[in-house]
Amino acid sequence: MDKLKLKWKIFAFLLGFCALLLVILWLFQTVFLTDMYKIIRKNEIKKAIALVEENIDSAGLQTVLNNLETGKEIIVMPAKEFAPPERMMQNDRGRRPPETITETKEFILQGGRTISLTFHAMITPVDATVSTLQLQLYIITGIMLLLAVLIAVAISVRISRPIEEINKSAKILASGCYDTSFEGHGFLEIRELSDTLNIAASELSKVEKLRKELMANISHDLRTPLALIYSYAEMMHDFPDEISAEQTEIIMKEVERLNSLVKDVMDVSRMETGTIEMNRELYNLTHSLKATTMRMAELVKKDGYTINFESEDDVFVVADEVKITQAFYNLLLNAITHGGSDKNVTVRQTVSGDFVKIEVEDSGEGITGEDLPHIWDRYYKVDKKHRRGITGTGLGLSIVKKIVDIHEGSCGVESEPGKGSIFWIMLKAKQK
Repeated sequence: MDKLKLKWKIFAFLLGFCALLLVILWLFQTVFLTDMYKIIRKNEIKKAIALVEENIDSAGLQTVLNNLETGKEIIVMPAKEFAPPERMMQNDRGRRPPETITETKEFILQGGRTISLTFHAMITPVDATVSTLQLQLYIITGIMLLLAVLIAVAISVRISRPIEEINKSAKILASGCYDTSFEGHGFLEIRELSDTLNIAASELSKVEKLRKELMANISHDLRTPLALIYSYAEMMHDFPDEISAEQTEIIMKEVERLNSLVKDVMDVSRMETGTIEMNRELYNLTHSLKATTMRMAELVKKDGYTINFESEDDVFVVADEVKITQAFYNLLLNAITHGGSDKNVTVRQTVSGDFVKIEVEDSGEGITGEDLPHIWDRYYKVDKKHRRGITGTGLGLSIVKKIVDIHEGSCGVESEPGKGSIFWIMLKAKQK
Protein backbone atom coordinates (compact mmCIF):
# COMPACT_ATOMS: atom_id res chain seq x y z
CA MET A 1 0.00 0.00 0.00
CA ASP A 2 2.89 2.37 0.77
CA LYS A 3 4.19 1.95 -2.78
CA LEU A 4 0.96 3.23 -4.33
CA LYS A 5 0.76 6.82 -5.46
CA LEU A 6 -1.46 9.18 -3.51
CA LYS A 7 -4.03 9.51 -6.29
CA TRP A 8 -4.55 5.74 -6.45
CA LYS A 9 -4.90 5.53 -2.68
CA ILE A 10 -7.55 8.26 -2.74
CA PHE A 11 -9.25 6.50 -5.66
CA ALA A 12 -9.33 3.19 -3.76
CA PHE A 13 -10.66 4.77 -0.57
CA LEU A 14 -13.45 6.65 -2.35
CA LEU A 15 -14.45 3.59 -4.37
CA GLY A 16 -14.44 1.44 -1.22
CA PHE A 17 -16.59 3.99 0.58
CA CYS A 18 -19.10 3.97 -2.28
CA ALA A 19 -19.20 0.15 -2.25
CA LEU A 20 -19.84 0.14 1.49
CA LEU A 21 -22.77 2.53 1.05
CA LEU A 22 -24.24 0.32 -1.66
CA VAL A 23 -23.95 -2.79 0.53
CA ILE A 24 -25.71 -1.01 3.39
CA LEU A 25 -28.43 0.19 1.01
CA TRP A 26 -28.98 -3.33 -0.35
CA LEU A 27 -29.21 -4.83 3.13
CA PHE A 28 -31.78 -2.34 4.40
CA GLN A 29 -33.88 -2.34 1.22
CA THR A 30 -34.03 -6.12 0.75
CA VAL A 31 -32.82 -8.37 3.60
CA PHE A 32 -34.08 -6.24 6.51
CA LEU A 33 -37.14 -4.76 4.76
CA THR A 34 -39.69 -7.32 6.07
CA ASP A 35 -38.34 -7.24 9.63
CA MET A 36 -38.39 -3.45 9.70
CA TYR A 37 -41.96 -3.49 8.34
CA LYS A 38 -43.02 -5.81 11.18
CA ILE A 39 -41.42 -3.53 13.76
CA ILE A 40 -43.28 -0.54 12.33
CA ARG A 41 -46.65 -2.39 12.44
CA LYS A 42 -46.06 -3.40 16.07
CA ASN A 43 -45.35 0.20 16.96
CA GLU A 44 -48.56 1.25 15.21
CA ILE A 45 -50.56 -1.23 17.34
CA LYS A 46 -48.99 0.18 20.52
CA LYS A 47 -49.96 3.69 19.44
CA ALA A 48 -53.49 2.50 18.62
CA ILE A 49 -53.83 0.95 22.10
CA ALA A 50 -52.72 4.23 23.69
CA LEU A 51 -55.21 6.18 21.55
CA VAL A 52 -58.12 3.88 22.43
CA GLU A 53 -57.20 4.08 26.10
CA GLU A 54 -57.43 7.87 25.96
CA ASN A 55 -60.91 7.74 24.37
CA ILE A 56 -62.32 4.63 26.04
CA ASP A 57 -65.07 6.56 27.85
CA SER A 58 -65.68 9.21 25.20
CA ALA A 59 -68.51 9.38 22.73
CA GLY A 60 -66.05 9.51 19.84
CA LEU A 61 -64.55 6.08 20.52
CA GLN A 62 -66.27 4.55 17.49
CA THR A 63 -64.88 7.27 15.27
CA VAL A 64 -61.39 6.54 16.58
CA LEU A 65 -61.85 2.82 15.86
CA ASN A 66 -63.10 3.54 12.33
CA ASN A 67 -60.14 5.82 11.66
CA LEU A 68 -57.74 3.10 12.82
CA GLU A 69 -59.29 0.55 10.50
CA THR A 70 -59.38 2.92 7.57
CA GLY A 71 -56.03 4.62 7.97
CA LYS A 72 -53.83 2.05 9.70
CA GLU A 73 -55.69 -1.15 8.75
CA ILE A 74 -55.96 -2.04 12.44
CA ILE A 75 -59.18 -3.81 13.42
CA VAL A 76 -60.39 -3.53 17.03
CA MET A 77 -63.04 -5.96 18.38
CA PRO A 78 -64.13 -7.35 21.75
CA ALA A 79 -61.83 -10.21 22.59
CA LYS A 80 -64.66 -12.76 22.90
CA GLU A 81 -66.15 -11.81 19.53
CA PHE A 82 -62.85 -11.51 17.66
CA ALA A 83 -62.28 -13.51 14.52
CA PRO A 84 -59.80 -12.53 11.77
CA PRO A 85 -61.61 -10.93 8.84
CA GLU A 86 -62.05 -13.16 5.83
CA ARG A 87 -59.98 -10.88 3.59
CA MET A 88 -57.04 -11.33 5.92
CA MET A 89 -57.14 -15.12 5.59
CA GLN A 90 -57.60 -15.38 1.82
CA ASN A 91 -54.93 -17.03 -0.29
CA ASP A 92 -55.21 -15.06 -3.51
CA ARG A 93 -54.10 -17.01 -6.60
CA GLY A 94 -51.88 -19.36 -4.68
CA ARG A 95 -49.91 -16.73 -2.87
CA ARG A 96 -49.15 -17.27 0.78
CA PRO A 97 -51.66 -15.59 3.13
CA PRO A 98 -50.57 -12.37 4.82
CA GLU A 99 -49.10 -12.51 8.29
CA THR A 100 -51.01 -10.89 11.14
CA ILE A 101 -50.15 -9.32 14.48
CA THR A 102 -52.70 -9.66 17.29
CA GLU A 103 -52.60 -8.10 20.74
CA THR A 104 -55.33 -8.08 23.45
CA LYS A 105 -55.65 -5.29 26.00
CA GLU A 106 -58.03 -4.83 28.99
CA PHE A 107 -59.45 -1.34 29.59
CA ILE A 108 -61.14 -0.06 32.77
CA LEU A 109 -64.38 1.85 32.12
CA GLN A 110 -66.11 4.33 34.38
CA GLY A 111 -67.73 2.53 37.31
CA GLY A 112 -64.98 -0.04 37.53
CA ARG A 113 -66.23 -2.25 34.69
CA THR A 114 -63.53 -3.74 32.44
CA ILE A 115 -63.56 -4.54 28.76
CA SER A 116 -61.11 -6.59 26.77
CA LEU A 117 -60.34 -5.53 23.18
CA THR A 118 -58.22 -7.27 20.56
CA PHE A 119 -56.13 -5.25 18.11
CA HIS A 120 -55.41 -6.97 14.82
CA ALA A 121 -53.01 -5.72 12.13
CA MET A 122 -52.25 -7.34 8.81
CA ILE A 123 -48.70 -7.53 7.46
CA THR A 124 -49.02 -7.34 3.73
CA PRO A 125 -46.54 -9.52 1.82
CA VAL A 126 -43.64 -7.38 0.57
CA ASP A 127 -42.31 -9.76 -2.06
CA ALA A 128 -43.42 -7.55 -4.92
CA THR A 129 -42.03 -4.51 -3.14
CA VAL A 130 -38.69 -6.25 -2.62
CA SER A 131 -38.55 -7.25 -6.28
CA THR A 132 -39.28 -3.68 -7.32
CA LEU A 133 -36.64 -2.34 -4.98
CA GLN A 134 -34.09 -4.87 -6.25
CA LEU A 135 -34.63 -3.74 -9.82
CA GLN A 136 -34.23 -0.14 -8.74
CA LEU A 137 -31.13 -1.02 -6.75
CA TYR A 138 -29.50 -2.65 -9.79
CA ILE A 139 -29.99 0.55 -11.73
CA ILE A 140 -28.91 2.75 -8.80
CA THR A 141 -25.83 0.57 -8.20
CA GLY A 142 -24.71 0.88 -11.79
CA ILE A 143 -25.19 4.66 -11.80
CA MET A 144 -23.49 5.11 -8.42
CA LEU A 145 -20.50 2.96 -9.41
CA LEU A 146 -20.03 4.92 -12.60
CA LEU A 147 -20.35 8.26 -10.80
CA ALA A 148 -18.11 7.03 -7.97
CA VAL A 149 -15.35 6.08 -10.41
CA LEU A 150 -15.57 9.43 -12.20
CA ILE A 151 -15.67 11.44 -8.96
CA ALA A 152 -12.88 9.36 -7.38
CA VAL A 153 -10.65 9.89 -10.39
CA ALA A 154 -11.38 13.62 -10.48
CA ILE A 155 -10.80 14.14 -6.75
CA SER A 156 -7.66 11.98 -6.62
CA VAL A 157 -6.13 13.81 -9.58
CA ARG A 158 -7.09 17.21 -8.18
CA ILE A 159 -5.51 16.44 -4.81
CA SER A 160 -2.41 14.60 -6.04
CA ARG A 161 -1.42 16.82 -8.98
CA PRO A 162 -0.31 19.90 -6.96
CA ILE A 163 1.52 17.61 -4.52
CA GLU A 164 3.32 15.93 -7.43
CA GLU A 165 4.31 19.34 -8.78
CA ILE A 166 5.63 20.38 -5.35
CA ASN A 167 7.52 17.08 -5.15
CA LYS A 168 9.22 17.74 -8.49
CA SER A 169 10.22 21.24 -7.38
CA ALA A 170 11.49 19.84 -4.06
CA LYS A 171 13.75 17.40 -5.92
CA ILE A 172 15.14 20.29 -7.95
CA LEU A 173 15.71 22.24 -4.71
CA ALA A 174 17.47 19.23 -3.19
CA SER A 175 19.86 19.15 -6.14
CA GLY A 176 21.11 22.62 -5.16
CA CYS A 177 19.02 24.85 -7.43
CA TYR A 178 17.72 27.40 -4.91
CA ASP A 179 15.93 29.52 -7.51
CA THR A 180 13.15 26.93 -7.65
CA SER A 181 9.64 28.24 -6.99
CA PHE A 182 6.76 26.23 -5.54
CA GLU A 183 3.26 26.85 -6.88
CA GLY A 184 0.58 25.23 -4.73
CA HIS A 185 -3.10 25.49 -5.63
CA GLY A 186 -6.41 23.81 -5.01
CA PHE A 187 -6.35 23.55 -1.23
CA LEU A 188 -5.37 25.82 1.65
CA GLU A 189 -2.94 23.29 3.15
CA ILE A 190 -1.15 22.84 -0.18
CA ARG A 191 -0.88 26.61 -0.65
CA GLU A 192 0.53 26.95 2.88
CA LEU A 193 3.02 24.14 2.16
CA SER A 194 4.00 25.86 -1.06
CA ASP A 195 4.54 29.19 0.73
CA THR A 196 6.61 27.48 3.43
CA LEU A 197 8.81 25.76 0.85
CA ASN A 198 9.26 29.04 -1.04
CA ILE A 199 10.43 30.68 2.19
CA ALA A 200 12.74 27.71 2.86
CA ALA A 201 14.18 27.95 -0.66
CA SER A 202 14.74 31.69 -0.22
CA GLU A 203 16.48 31.17 3.13
CA LEU A 204 18.60 28.35 1.72
CA SER A 205 19.58 30.63 -1.14
CA LYS A 206 20.67 33.29 1.35
CA VAL A 207 22.61 30.73 3.39
CA GLU A 208 24.35 29.46 0.27
CA LYS A 209 25.24 33.01 -0.74
CA LEU A 210 26.56 33.78 2.73
CA ARG A 211 28.47 30.50 2.77
CA LYS A 212 30.21 31.44 -0.46
CA GLU A 213 31.00 34.88 0.95
CA LEU A 214 32.34 33.27 4.12
CA MET A 215 34.56 30.92 2.15
CA ALA A 216 35.84 33.83 0.06
CA ASN A 217 36.50 35.93 3.16
CA ILE A 218 38.18 33.14 5.09
CA SER A 219 40.25 32.23 2.04
CA HIS A 220 41.34 35.86 1.83
CA ASP A 221 42.19 35.93 5.54
CA LEU A 222 44.10 32.66 5.24
CA ARG A 223 46.03 33.49 2.10
CA THR A 224 47.46 36.77 3.39
CA PRO A 225 49.09 35.51 6.63
CA LEU A 226 50.15 32.26 4.99
CA ALA A 227 51.81 34.18 2.18
CA LEU A 228 53.60 36.44 4.68
CA ILE A 229 54.68 33.50 6.84
CA TYR A 230 55.95 31.61 3.80
CA SER A 231 57.84 34.60 2.38
CA TYR A 232 59.56 35.39 5.67
CA ALA A 233 60.32 31.72 6.32
CA GLU A 234 61.82 31.49 2.83
CA MET A 235 63.89 34.60 3.50
CA MET A 236 65.15 33.12 6.77
CA HIS A 237 66.01 29.91 4.97
CA ASP A 238 67.95 31.72 2.24
CA PHE A 239 69.57 34.29 4.55
CA PRO A 240 69.81 32.68 8.00
CA ASP A 241 72.32 35.26 9.19
CA GLU A 242 69.96 38.18 8.51
CA ILE A 243 67.03 37.13 10.72
CA SER A 244 65.64 40.09 12.70
CA ALA A 245 63.24 40.42 15.60
CA GLU A 246 60.86 42.39 13.38
CA GLN A 247 60.58 39.47 10.95
CA THR A 248 59.86 36.94 13.68
CA GLU A 249 57.31 39.33 15.22
CA ILE A 250 55.44 39.54 11.92
CA ILE A 251 55.35 35.75 11.70
CA MET A 252 54.08 35.53 15.28
CA LYS A 253 51.32 38.10 14.63
CA GLU A 254 50.16 36.35 11.49
CA VAL A 255 50.08 33.00 13.29
CA GLU A 256 48.08 34.68 16.04
CA ARG A 257 45.66 35.99 13.41
CA LEU A 258 45.24 32.46 12.03
CA ASN A 259 44.59 31.12 15.52
CA SER A 260 41.98 33.84 16.07
CA LEU A 261 40.23 32.90 12.83
CA VAL A 262 40.11 29.20 13.73
CA LYS A 263 38.91 30.04 17.26
CA ASP A 264 36.05 32.22 16.00
CA VAL A 265 34.91 29.59 13.50
CA MET A 266 34.99 26.95 16.25
CA ASP A 267 33.06 29.23 18.63
CA VAL A 268 30.32 29.84 16.08
CA SER A 269 30.07 26.10 15.43
CA ARG A 270 29.84 25.22 19.14
CA MET A 271 27.25 27.92 19.84
CA GLU A 272 25.05 26.78 16.98
CA THR A 273 25.20 23.15 18.13
CA GLY A 274 24.72 24.10 21.82
CA THR A 275 27.92 22.35 22.96
CA ILE A 276 29.70 25.42 24.29
CA GLU A 277 30.30 25.40 28.07
CA MET A 278 29.14 28.33 30.18
CA ASN A 279 30.58 29.29 33.57
CA ARG A 280 28.05 31.68 35.09
CA GLU A 281 29.02 33.58 38.22
CA LEU A 282 28.42 36.94 39.88
CA TYR A 283 31.05 39.50 38.88
CA ASN A 284 31.58 43.25 38.51
CA LEU A 285 30.66 44.02 34.92
CA THR A 286 31.81 47.65 35.13
CA HIS A 287 35.35 46.73 36.17
CA SER A 288 35.53 44.06 33.47
CA LEU A 289 34.39 46.48 30.72
CA LYS A 290 36.77 49.17 31.90
CA ALA A 291 39.73 46.78 31.92
CA THR A 292 38.91 45.49 28.43
CA THR A 293 38.52 49.04 27.12
CA MET A 294 41.91 50.05 28.54
CA ARG A 295 43.65 47.04 27.00
CA MET A 296 42.10 47.70 23.60
CA ALA A 297 42.89 51.43 23.82
CA GLU A 298 46.52 50.63 24.50
CA LEU A 299 46.60 48.17 21.61
CA VAL A 300 45.27 50.64 19.00
CA LYS A 301 46.86 53.77 20.46
CA LYS A 302 49.76 53.64 18.00
CA ASP A 303 47.26 53.69 15.11
CA GLY A 304 45.70 56.94 16.37
CA TYR A 305 42.50 55.50 17.89
CA THR A 306 40.94 56.83 21.09
CA ILE A 307 38.48 54.81 23.18
CA ASN A 308 36.48 56.52 25.94
CA PHE A 309 34.58 54.66 28.66
CA GLU A 310 31.59 56.28 30.41
CA SER A 311 29.73 54.77 33.38
CA GLU A 312 28.05 55.76 36.63
CA ASP A 313 27.77 53.16 39.38
CA ASP A 314 29.30 49.71 39.34
CA VAL A 315 26.97 47.03 38.02
CA PHE A 316 27.07 43.32 38.79
CA VAL A 317 25.72 40.53 36.58
CA VAL A 318 25.47 36.75 36.77
CA ALA A 319 27.10 35.58 33.56
CA ASP A 320 30.12 33.94 31.99
CA GLU A 321 32.70 36.72 32.28
CA VAL A 322 34.93 35.29 29.56
CA LYS A 323 32.07 35.09 27.03
CA ILE A 324 30.63 38.53 27.86
CA THR A 325 34.13 40.01 27.56
CA GLN A 326 34.50 38.28 24.19
CA ALA A 327 31.20 39.78 22.98
CA PHE A 328 32.21 43.26 24.19
CA TYR A 329 35.66 42.84 22.64
CA ASN A 330 34.07 41.98 19.28
CA LEU A 331 31.92 45.12 19.43
CA LEU A 332 35.05 47.19 20.05
CA LEU A 333 36.83 45.54 17.11
CA ASN A 334 33.83 46.22 14.89
CA ALA A 335 33.76 49.91 15.92
CA ILE A 336 37.49 50.29 15.28
CA THR A 337 37.37 48.50 11.93
CA HIS A 338 34.44 50.58 10.67
CA GLY A 339 35.26 53.80 12.57
CA GLY A 340 35.38 57.25 11.06
CA SER A 341 38.33 59.46 10.23
CA ASP A 342 38.41 60.94 13.75
CA LYS A 343 39.16 57.42 15.08
CA ASN A 344 37.06 57.98 18.21
CA VAL A 345 35.08 55.19 19.88
CA THR A 346 32.83 55.74 22.90
CA VAL A 347 31.68 53.04 25.33
CA ARG A 348 28.74 53.78 27.63
CA GLN A 349 27.29 51.75 30.47
CA THR A 350 23.80 52.77 31.61
CA VAL A 351 21.31 51.18 33.98
CA SER A 352 17.56 51.09 33.33
CA GLY A 353 15.49 49.30 35.96
CA ASP A 354 16.77 45.75 36.33
CA PHE A 355 18.84 45.87 33.14
CA VAL A 356 22.25 47.22 32.20
CA LYS A 357 22.90 48.50 28.70
CA ILE A 358 26.34 48.58 27.06
CA GLU A 359 26.70 50.86 24.02
CA VAL A 360 29.66 51.07 21.64
CA GLU A 361 29.49 54.14 19.40
CA ASP A 362 31.63 54.97 16.39
CA SER A 363 31.54 57.78 13.85
CA GLY A 364 32.12 55.65 10.78
CA GLU A 365 30.26 55.12 7.52
CA GLY A 366 27.10 53.79 9.17
CA ILE A 367 24.77 51.05 7.93
CA THR A 368 21.97 51.29 5.39
CA GLY A 369 18.41 50.36 6.29
CA GLU A 370 18.61 47.44 3.87
CA ASP A 371 21.53 45.90 5.75
CA LEU A 372 20.31 46.58 9.32
CA PRO A 373 17.95 43.55 9.60
CA HIS A 374 20.80 41.21 8.62
CA ILE A 375 23.73 42.75 10.49
CA TRP A 376 23.68 40.01 13.18
CA ASP A 377 23.32 37.13 10.75
CA ARG A 378 26.15 34.68 10.56
CA TYR A 379 28.64 35.34 7.76
CA TYR A 380 26.84 38.54 6.74
CA LYS A 381 29.07 41.46 5.81
CA VAL A 382 27.95 44.99 5.03
CA ASP A 383 31.21 45.60 3.22
CA LYS A 384 30.89 43.21 0.30
CA LYS A 385 34.44 44.09 -0.78
CA HIS A 386 36.11 42.13 1.98
CA ARG A 387 38.74 44.12 3.80
CA ARG A 388 41.08 43.12 6.53
CA GLY A 389 40.62 44.91 9.83
CA ILE A 390 43.17 45.63 12.49
CA THR A 391 42.39 42.21 13.90
CA GLY A 392 39.45 39.81 14.03
CA THR A 393 37.85 37.52 11.49
CA GLY A 394 34.57 39.07 10.34
CA LEU A 395 32.47 36.71 12.47
CA GLY A 396 32.38 39.04 15.48
CA LEU A 397 28.79 40.28 15.38
CA SER A 398 27.42 36.78 14.86
CA ILE A 399 29.34 35.62 17.93
CA VAL A 400 28.06 38.62 19.91
CA LYS A 401 24.43 37.71 19.19
CA LYS A 402 24.99 34.04 20.04
CA ILE A 403 26.59 34.91 23.40
CA VAL A 404 23.88 37.45 24.29
CA ASP A 405 21.11 35.01 23.34
CA ILE A 406 22.64 32.31 25.54
CA HIS A 407 22.57 34.81 28.45
CA GLU A 408 18.89 35.61 27.64
CA GLY A 409 19.78 39.22 26.85
CA SER A 410 19.14 41.38 23.80
CA CYS A 411 21.24 43.25 21.29
CA GLY A 412 20.65 45.85 18.62
CA VAL A 413 22.09 48.62 16.50
CA GLU A 414 21.13 52.21 15.69
CA SER A 415 22.74 53.61 12.58
CA GLU A 416 22.43 56.07 9.72
CA PRO A 417 24.63 56.11 6.64
CA GLY A 418 27.41 58.66 7.08
CA LYS A 419 26.61 59.29 10.77
CA GLY A 420 28.15 56.28 12.45
CA SER A 421 26.59 53.45 14.44
CA ILE A 422 25.72 52.57 18.03
CA PHE A 423 25.84 48.85 18.79
CA TRP A 424 24.37 47.81 22.13
CA ILE A 425 23.73 44.78 24.27
CA MET A 426 21.44 44.55 27.28
CA LEU A 427 21.78 42.11 30.20
CA LYS A 428 19.92 41.44 33.43
CA ALA A 429 21.61 43.31 36.30
CA LYS A 430 22.05 41.75 39.71
CA GLN A 431 22.13 43.30 43.14
CA LYS A 432 25.32 42.39 44.94
